[in-house]
Amino acid sequence: MDLHAKYPALSDLRTRAQQRIPRFVWEYLDSATGDERTKARNRAKLDDILFHPSILHGDITPDTSVDLLGKRYPLPVGMAPIGMSGLMWPDAEFMLARAAAKANVPYCISTVATKTPEEMAPHLGENAWFQLYPPRDEGIRKDLLARAKAAGFSTLVLTVDVPTASRRERQVRSGLTTPPRLTPRLLAQVAMRPAWAMASARAGMPRMKLIDDYAEEVSGLSSTAHAGYLLRTSPDWDYLKWLRDHWDGPFVVKGVMRPEDAQRLTSAGVDALWLSNHAGRQFDASPATIEALPAIRAVTDLPLIVDSGFETGLDILRALALGANFVFMGRGFHYALCALGEAGPAHLLDILAQDLAANMGQLGAETFADLTASLVT
Repeated sequence: MDLHAKYPALSDLRTRAQQRIPRFVWEYLDSATGDERTKARNRAKLDDILFHPSILHGDITPDTSVDLLGKRYPLPVGMAPIGMSGLMWPDAEFMLARAAAKANVPYCISTVATKTPEEMAPHLGENAWFQLYPPRDEGIRKDLLARAKAAGFSTLVLTVDVPTASRRERQVRSGLTTPPRLTPRLLAQVAMRPAWAMASARAGMPRMKLIDDYAEEVSGLSSTAHAGYLLRTSPDWDYLKWLRDHWDGPFVVKGVMRPEDAQRLTSAGVDALWLSNHAGRQFDASPATIEALPAIRAVTDLPLIVDSGFETGLDILRALALGANFVFMGRGFHYALCALGEAGPAHLLDILAQDLAANMGQLGAETFADLTASLVT
């Protein structure tokens, strides 16, 4: 089957994904918090970034490769972490890691994934990143870092924008609890999605296995929190320094939205900043990341990664034109996975590659450095 003929855009994959997974799973993946204004703002502000198409350049061959943290990638896009990926589709973490390794792009796994670092090891390529929700206990902290490093994760990502649990009202309304419990209401939803049901029956109920290794009792949590909150703390600058001192490898801080924080992080010795409003899943009065990007670029020379709301190759070009070095997408790759299974992430990467090249051609941009000349200010 020609996937480009049937699913030419991420929107097609999103529609197909919604048709294949139970409603409570869809609401977990697709929802934000509050009235979802931040989620909508991420999209609207990306649409506000315009370019002047450029003409009479003759034939050009756009170069979509980019350097980040000492490595060269064929595309400026990576796979962002989403907790409980295996709830979206069984063995999702394995499939995403394999697709990323084959395409030579970064894959970042969450602390609250459904697979342990040791289980992930055979599926990882050279560009495996580990996203850390910060454990309070120093012994657990050291053990997590050692396990991640031994499994083959080369880059550490500290997430700093989740100091407390968010409400995610759509998720609550769907009946989902954490850890998931198959109530009669949820079983009725599962019965309507046989492919997901069969795959889940083979794989078993998804659990936060890494967290379970340190917290035996994780039942009784409300649907607005999850097991990770039994272990984690809200990090401070001393915590950041501890991680920098104890991690031998690239160290990225995720959740940066303010120039003053970016300046202090630059001085603290981190290797890259990851601009994120958690795709609107934590706080519903945040600027879009694309809005925050120019002011942060103005105060630091560190590589800037950005996420939240990105859907197309054109969106990626918008971020690069405003000073980003790299874009990560979370929901998009999970939509693709739920829509097409193992073939989904590779197909989305192909969509993005073609979209990047087509739009660079319209702008007469052979490299990403050429984008700013066409940017509408």
